Formats: sequence, C-alpha cells, structure tokens
Amino acid sequence: MSEHTKAIEFAKELDLADPLNSYRDRFHIPKDSSGNELIYFCGNSLGLQPKTTKSYIDQELHDWANLGVEGHFEATNPWMPYHEYLTEAMAKIVGAKKNEVVVMNTLTTNLHLMMVSFYRPTPTRYKILIEGDAFPSDDYAVSSQLINNNIDPNEGLIKWTAREGEDLPRLEDLEAILKDQGHEIALIMIGAVNYYTGQFFNLKKITELGHQFGCKVGFDCAHGAGNVPLDLHDSGADFAVWCSYKYLNSGPGSLAGCFVHERHANDKTLKRFAGWWGHNKNTRFNMRHGFDPIPGAEGWQLSNPPILSMAAIKASLDIFNEAGIHNITKKSKKLSGYLQSLITNMHNDRISIITPKDEIRRGCQVSIKVSKADKSLHDKLTEAGVITDWREPDVIRAAPVALYNTFEEVFEMVERLKFVLN
Repeated sequence: MSEHTKAIEFAKELDLADPLNSYRDRFHIPKDSSGNELIYFCGNSLGLQPKTTKSYIDQELHDWANLGVEGHFEATNPWMPYHEYLTEAMAKIVGAKKNEVVVMNTLTTNLHLMMVSFYRPTPTRYKILIEGDAFPSDDYAVSSQLINNNIDPNEGLIKWTAREGEDLPRLEDLEAILKDQGHEIALIMIGAVNYYTGQFFNLKKITELGHQFGCKVGFDCAHGAGNVPLDLHDSGADFAVWCSYKYLNSGPGSLAGCFVHERHANDKTLKRFAGWWGHNKNTRFNMRHGFDPIPGAEGWQLSNPPILSMAAIKASLDIFNEAGIHNITKKSKKLSGYLQSLITNMHNDRISIITPKDEIRRGCQVSIKVSKADKSLHDKLTEAGVITDWREPDVIRAAPVALYNTFEEVFEMVERLKFVLN
C-alpha cells in the first residue's frame, strides 16, 4: 500500500469514528457544473444551508398567507414571542444565561448599541483599545464612536499589535499597554477570534485585566460563535456581539446576537438607544408609557424582529442543540489540527501557518501564508474545486466546519493545494 493510500485511508478512518459524521447529510453541499461536490471550507464567511431551512421559512410564509396579522398570536410559531424561541439554544452556544442573550439587528448595529451604553468617555478616560488587525468594520465602528464624542481617533484609538516579525499579539503586551495607559482607556473591544489569523483570545484574562484597570470590556464574536467555547458569562465581559451567518448557518446577512452580562440586567441608569421592542412586555402596546426597559439583554431591542430571518436561524440552532456545542467544538479542534499537521508535513518553504498551534487558542480556521503568492493562487485552488477565502496580501483562510466537513475533505484539500503550488 502506497503512502498516499495509507494517508487517505487514515482520513476515512477518522470520519468513520466521528460521532458527528451524519450531520453532513443535513446540509446542502455546493456542487460544480458537473455535479461534483465542492470542498467548501468557507464557513468562516458564509455557512452552508441546512436542508430544513426551507421548511422552517415556508411555515412562516404559509401562516402569513393564511392568517395575516393574526399570525403574531395564532401562527404555528406565534411571531410575537418568536425571538424567545432562539434564546436558550443561542445562550448554550455562547456560554451565557438566557437573560443575557438576545437575537436582534445586525452585528455592527449591535456593536454601536453596546458602545452607546458601555463606552462613556470622560475628559480623562476616553480611549478605546482594539487589536491591531481588527476586522475593518470594528475599526470603523469604534473610530466613528470616538468622532461622535469629538475625539480624534489618532489620539483616542489604541491598537494592541503583534511584535515585529510576529503574527500574533501577546497577552503580556496588552498588560503592558494597560499598565501604561489603562487609566485613560474607557473601553477594550477585541475580536474574540481574529478574522485574519484565527487566533482565539483568552476572553476571561482580557476581561480581568481590563476590569482591573477600570475599563469596560466587550468582544466581537463573529468568528467565535458556533466555532469555539466562548463561555461569555464566566468570562465576565460586559457585552459581546456576533453574527449568525458564518458558523451559525443562518443565511446571508441574517440577524445577529448580543450578550449583556447579568450584572447590568437591571441597571436603568445605563444610557442606551431605545426602541419599543425593548420596552416592558406587559405595557408594550400601551403606547403612552415612558420607556421601561425589559431586564437583561432583551432591553436593548429596537424593533419587532424579521420572522423569516429568525426562522432560518431556528433551523440551524435546532441542529446545534441536537449535536451539542461541546461536541462541535471538540471536532472543530481535531479538524484544524489535522489540517495543520498535513500542511506542516508538506515541508514547503513557501508555506507557513499563522494560526496558533495550541488548540485552545484556535477554532476551525487555519490561516495559511504563502510567500511570493497573490490571489491567482487562490483562484487556481477554487478552479480545483476548493472553496476557501483569500485575504491580502498572501493568506488563504481555510475553515473546515465540524457540522458538514470531513477529514477526507481536509486531506483532499491539501492534495489539491500541492498540485496548484507546482
């Protein structure tokens, strides 16, 4: 038996032993023009569609067609409390209590709403700290909050960067920044999993450091929710936000999630941008009451939710609830570890991995840096039937997702990468 045959047989054995292997059949897998399934490692940008999504949405379309406005109370899944059907499953995924989580709006909208409440600059404490290579939307959002408070981002924005010649920022450097400028920092807002490198930060430690220096602490968990064990409640973070269309498979541009720690649940002194869906449920329809926020994360809601988008989220969350987030994150680490080992064993001087090797510091994404490469390499990989993601200047982001990707696909992806590199 050749080494290649042994290697692929090993991958098949890993799949046979995988307790989640049947979940792949619960998703639509994209195909090429000849009807062959593509190797889809792009769940970090857009998750695949569960096969049940259509029936979940069709149910709401049917009830809308037949009930009209009465669907708010008479639908199979009444629309009035629909967002509550998502709360328990979403709370399990992000490691929170039910009253700490709500599904609403979109990610950056939620981030702005959280900063209205938790970024409260003073003449002496007004700065915001983010990671050096934050996702651009986070950079734009925090910069605009500074500008809205008449603070020059060049003065008010601090970036926690990697050291010269390194790809990953170090926790001790964050601590050094706080020791030097912590008394001036009002908010720390970090991407829980960095979109570029795939580095999973220690949320609990960052929160403890931030609170030690009097800062509020929040996280953008867009690349973490459904991918890594976030444990938001135990982290002690003041707030967190995330989207649902990546690892949570809710469809392009779907709704986002928001976490507000329970210690803020009943704090009516927090400033916020308010809307009627965040008002006391008992008096919400008595239009002449002043704003009385619902305790907990629900109190930050603005408008009644889009049911069709929530139906798609529910279809995915029901799968997550069945599979179990612990099982999903466990397999995720195995998949990414297997991919890292295969890439390392290529012994190609052009290839390096910038994602942490330590499994507690990563999720499923593996960021592969290819020297002397441009996007044409990624295009060749796409033509070879592998859907990954390119990030300038020279990184391929590959994210084998636990619910629908296999170890055999990981092996085959690396074989095709070898081919296009030659």
